[in-house]
Amino acid sequence: MNGLRSICLCIDDFGLHEGVNEAALALRKDGRVHALSCMVGAPAWTSGAAALRRDTGGPTDLGLHLDLTQYPLTLPPESWSSLWMRGTLDRLSPADLRDEIDAQLDLFEQNIGRRPDFIDGHQHVHQFPQVRDALVDVLLRRYPYQKPWLRSTRSASWQLKPMVISRLGNRALTAEADVLAFAHNRRLLGVYDFTGGPERYESLLSRWLHLARQGDLLMCHPSTQRVPGDAIAQARLDEFQVLSDKRFDWHVRSNFVRLEAMSRILDDERFAGARRAM
Repeated sequence: MNGLRSICLCIDDFGLHEGVNEAALALRKDGRVHALSCMVGAPAWTSGAAALRRDTGGPTDLGLHLDLTQYPLTLPPESWSSLWMRGTLDRLSPADLRDEIDAQLDLFEQNIGRRPDFIDGHQHVHQFPQVRDALVDVLLRRYPYQKPWLRSTRSASWQLKPMVISRLGNRALTAEADVLAFAHNRRLLGVYDFTGGPERYESLLSRWLHLARQGDLLMCHPSTQRVPGDAIAQARLDEFQVLSDKRFDWHVRSNFVRLEAMSRILDDERFAGARRAM
């Protein structure tokens, strides 16, 4: 693909444990990451938020990684499959969902000192039936004039796992976002099965960068430590090894990609659109 494209590299699960936090801050300092998605109920969120307030890394979008499956604040955790099924059958409580979303946004603002730049979901729950409607209701009430951007999970390939994730609710979410003037990324890169070691991850990363289009989001899950109980602990170590290696910069340059905060990418696109309309 010819031409320079701007995409955003986002680390998910910030706050999950200290290994994730350390990896995120190191990659942010090196200018390789421009978005952090924060789990505010997770064990290392308080220390991670304090580190973010002290950190002097480059421009970075900070977002809420809406979590209903592992460390919610007011609701019991629920598997993503049960959550999706009950939402599809309209058996979730909209009021309870709104209260949980408000609680997570309150804690984010309390610890960071401002609204989130974006919202996505742990295990992509932000797009699930009923959850997405509750989320949009809360965001419209809280941020009517400065809306955070939303994560689209639109697949960039025909592989099974990215397609399944997208079909869990992305079309409805982005349609609603477009009507209500919520910006969102173009497509989601970085979906895989968390196997294969650093060699396979580097190969996948090169492919994602080659496939990237303007406004895409590349998610990742690195860590500097193996933490007991983390289901993808080895994959996190593998990802950090690749993302922190000097070859990463070569992959970015050779694929004509520029890494930027998604907020800046979206602002530039809005400005360009406004100029074309004049």
